[in-house]
Amino acid sequence: MSLIESIEADAPQMSVLRRDLHAHPELCFQEVRTADVIARQLTEWGIEVHRGLATTGVVGVIQGGTSPRSLALRADIDALPMTEHNTFSHASQHPGRMHACGHDGHTAMLLAAAKHMAAERDFDGRVILVFQPAEEGGGGAREMIQQGLFQQFPVEAIFGAHNWPGMAVGEFAIKSGPCFASSNEFRITLRGKGAHAAMPHNGIDPVPVACQLVQAYQTILTRNMRPIDAGVISVTMIHAGEATNVIPDTVEMCGTVRTFTLEVLDLIEQRMREITENLCAAFNLCAEFSFHRNYPPTINHAEETAFARQVMIDWVGPDKVHEFEPTMGAEDFSYFLLEKPGAYFLIGNGDGSHREAGHGMGPCMLHNPSYDFNDELIPVGATLWVKLVRAWFAGR
Repeated sequence: MSLIESIEADAPQMSVLRRDLHAHPELCFQEVRTADVIARQLTEWGIEVHRGLATTGVVGVIQGGTSPRSLALRADIDALPMTEHNTFSHASQHPGRMHACGHDGHTAMLLAAAKHMAAERDFDGRVILVFQPAEEGGGGAREMIQQGLFQQFPVEAIFGAHNWPGMAVGEFAIKSGPCFASSNEFRITLRGKGAHAAMPHNGIDPVPVACQLVQAYQTILTRNMRPIDAGVISVTMIHAGEATNVIPDTVEMCGTVRTFTLEVLDLIEQRMREITENLCAAFNLCAEFSFHRNYPPTINHAEETAFARQVMIDWVGPDKVHEFEPTMGAEDFSYFLLEKPGAYFLIGNGDGSHREAGHGMGPCMLHNPSYDFNDELIPVGATLWVKLVRAWFAGR
C-alpha cells in the first residue's frame, strides 16, 4: 500500500493535531474550539471556509480546474459524554467528555487530505469538505441539511467513513444497501392503582403487565415480521416501586428499536402501540405510549458503493476490501444519503496495540473509555480521500 508522499510526510504534524483534538473533546453543538481549529487550518492552506451551519459546522471548498461538478466528503467532529480511562499525555482534559468514537481521527484524516488537495488541485471539479457537528445523538447532519447545506453547496454525491476496531490498518469494508440501522426510543408508562402488597385485590398491579409486555414485544419480531427481515426491540429500563410491601401505582418502561428499513420500523411501532394499549385495557390499566424516531437507517447507494469499492481495490487489492456486515448501530450520515447519492465505508483501526502506556485496561472498542484512535490511519484515510476525489472527477 503506497501512500501519497506529501500526506505521509505530514503525518506526524497531523497526529499532533489529532491528539490536540482528543485532549479537548466537545459535545454536540458545543464544538466551538474544534471548529476554530478546523477553520484556522483550512484558512492557512488557502481553502475557502464557511461557518455556522448547525451552529458549529464548518464547510471547506476546494476548487480544482474549471468544472462546476462537486463532490462532498464528510467528517464528524463531536465527542461523547463519558469519562476517559486512559492516562497518556493526550487523554481528555475534561472529565465527562471523551473522543471515544474516533471523530478526532476522522477530522484529522479529512484535514490531511484537504491540505494535499489545496496544494495540488490536480482534479477538475469542486470538493466540499463537510465537518459536521453533533453526530452522537444530536442529528447534526439533519440540521446542516435543514439549514441549507445542499442549497449553498450543491453536490453530485457525498461519501463518509468511520474507523473500525478489529479490522487491520490498510483494510476497508463497504456494502451496498442498508449498513447501519435506524435508531429509535420508546417510553411507556403503565398506570394502575397502588395497594398493600399483602392485599393485591385492593389495587391494580402494573408490574405483571409490564412483565408480559416485555415478552409480548418479542412476538412482533417472530410472528409479525417476515423471517428474512431484521429488527431489534430491547426493553432496557423498567422503573417501579419504592417499598417491598407496596404495589406501585405506575411502571415506566424504556428501550430502543433498531431496523434496517422504514417499513419494518412502521410495523414495529404500530404493533407495540396496539399490544400495549390492548393488554393494558385487558387488565384495567391506563397506558401512555411514546415512540421517538432518532436516526433513519444508513442505506448506501449501489453505484456510489461500487465506485468507492473499485477505488479501494485499485489501491490495496481485493483481498483487503471486505463486504461490510451490517450492524444494528446507528449513524446520522443516513440523513445525507436520504438527500444525495453516496456511500459510507469503514477503515480498519487495528487491534488496539497502537495505544501507548497509560491506556485503560479495557478493549480498544468504539464507545469504550479505553478507546483511542490509531494515528496510522491518518495518512491511509487521507490518501484514500484524495484517490476517491481524483477518480470521481476523472470521469467515473
